[in-house]
Amino acid sequence: MNFLEIKDILKYKTVGIAGAGGLGSNGAVALARSGIGKLIIADFDVVSESNLNRQYYFFEQIGQIKVYALKENLQRINPAVEVDAHNIKIDEYNIGNIFAGCDIIIEAFDNAEEKKILIETVLSEFPDKPIISGSGMAGYGDSNLIHSRQIDNLYICGDEKSEISDDNPPLAPKVGIVANMQANLVLELLLR
Repeated sequence: MNFLEIKDILKYKTVGIAGAGGLGSNGAVALARSGIGKLIIADFDVVSESNLNRQYYFFEQIGQIKVYALKENLQRINPAVEVDAHNIKIDEYNIGNIFAGCDIIIEAFDNAEEKKILIETVLSEFPDKPIISGSGMAGYGDSNLIHSRQIDNLYICGDEKSEISDDNPPLAPKVGIVANMQANLVLELLLR
């Protein structure tokens, strides 16, 4: 399948991204560059200087609301991509309304409890909808340990063991690998 054929399929697809940080922003960029038709992105944070080591934002965007800054960046990359940006904290009560129209959902949260709520709610409310989660991307090195695995409609990307701490921070290379692995898995599922 050539790139025009791929774009012709993807332009009718919608991907939801819960979180606009390292995984979410980089995954959204990969999907926009690949020709996805619509992205629904939800987050409630603002861009900070500490985000710039791994997230797809620019210095002059510090202080801006992440979903709006990301929308601007994505539309500079691909003006054809439709971006539905939600500046909102995701919870079990609004997940269904925000992501109902998605073909696939990417989980891109830092917080384990938020990850759990999103995954359980999606698997319960949308049992036929794939959800792609990230787990284990702190630090650097050990790239060969990063993998994906499937449990029914839940896909997990990462090394599933490296936890973020002050001495093991998330850095652009590993976060980018996992974000792009999530985006690649989206393409694989949508283009089957």
